[in-house]
Amino acid sequence: MDKCASAAVLATHSRIHTGDKPYKSHMCDKAFSQSGELKRHMRVHAGEKPYKYHMCDKTFCQSGELNRHLRVHTGDKPYKCHMCDKAFSQSGDLKRHMRVHAGEKPYKCHMCDKAFCQSGELNRHLRVHAGEKPYKCHMCDKAFSQSGELKRHMRVHAGEKPYKCHMCDKAFCQSGELNRHMSVHTGDKPIQVFTA
Repeated sequence: MDKCASAAVLATHSRIHTGDKPYKSHMCDKAFSQSGELKRHMRVHAGEKPYKYHMCDKTFCQSGELNRHLRVHTGDKPYKCHMCDKAFSQSGDLKRHMRVHAGEKPYKCHMCDKAFCQSGELNRHLRVHAGEKPYKCHMCDKAFSQSGELKRHMRVHAGEKPYKCHMCDKAFCQSGELNRHMSVHTGDKPIQVFTA
């Protein structure tokens, strides 16, 4: 390699360390340190998806996205939490999970004092304030703001009673019903839990 070429390679490589990003997208505010990164990024704006997975016909702009998607099919979860036994297929999922252990709750509700670890939790919570109930029971006229509430409700129609009292033979569809029932045995007033 001649002196001029090696100087250009060194200058290109040094941008990784300096944080200099001279290659800017003219369609958004993203910038890159390498010209190849900008070229790959421009596929997003162009709608190009040259990387296709033959098992499910999904297509991707970049090879890394395809590789990450393959884990959905293989079940591979290489990102393991060092504080509990959870593992994830995506590094971003592990980062979001670590907020739980750190007690970080960066997503704050602007209508009440609740805060959440993940943006999806905040979005689900906001439905309560908005009165949105997109999860509708197909067997009766009830609707719910959370998918988990609908799942619990469906136990009523299915006759499932997974919450069993260890002091008598009664069983219940929901944990709250079991908690209220336990006051019969303990004489304590049931604790009311309100979730939003």
